[in-house]
Amino acid sequence: MNSSNNRYDKIGVGYSNQRKPDPRIARHIKEALGAASSVLNVGAGSGSYEPNHVPTIAVEPSFQMIQQRRNQNNVVQASAEALPFKDAVVDCVLAVLTVHHWSDLTQGLSECARTSKREVAILTWDPETPGFWLTQEYFPEILELDRSIFPSMDELQQHFGSIRVAPVEIPANCVDGFLGAYWRRPEAYLNDEVRSGMSSFSRIANLPDRLEQLRKDLDSKAWHRAHGRLQTKENCDLGYRLVTAVVH
Repeated sequence: MNSSNNRYDKIGVGYSNQRKPDPRIARHIKEALGAASSVLNVGAGSGSYEPNHVPTIAVEPSFQMIQQRRNQNNVVQASAEALPFKDAVVDCVLAVLTVHHWSDLTQGLSECARTSKREVAILTWDPETPGFWLTQEYFPEILELDRSIFPSMDELQQHFGSIRVAPVEIPANCVDGFLGAYWRRPEAYLNDEVRSGMSSFSRIANLPDRLEQLRKDLDSKAWHRAHGRLQTKENCDLGYRLVTAVVH
């Protein structure tokens, strides 16, 4: 088991209430899977974006997350670094917003390549992008830490040899409550329940002070003066990327 196992057993209670698959992001993932006849979903969490049109096996280290899955018949409790499967067991391996939680990225990526017959598809965040107003102005420590734990596109390319990288713009009304989902709805970050679906906030020591500053800026309209242009955008590139690698 990797270190995210115990962490998500603690912070993952009710996670599935906030982390629901957004259909527009799901389309990107479905396109990346292409004509795959079988899928291994690594770091599957509560099952968001798990394909239902092809046979799928899920791997998740956290018991708490497994308990929140709608389908518990296709899940194995294990870590990305030690996938309990034979070589080339599925057509495609999928990893959605999970690689930054792995305790050994190189080993996890190697395991993904080993168990795939054809392709590995990874939805991740590019640490070389600038972040957005939340992490730039209110929680710079999130940006700093994320840049240290998310693999760069160069790292992924070096590992797999060749990759395709496609931007995944986030819709203004995104229904999946990950960190960047509310870029046009700043008041949502003040909601405890909304933040419960974002692992980043579990790492902030002075959270109340930072939230109070955001609250004040919203009340005074300072946020709107600085970022009002966002209200005219329907989608925004926040640095999320869909990376696909042909492995065999």
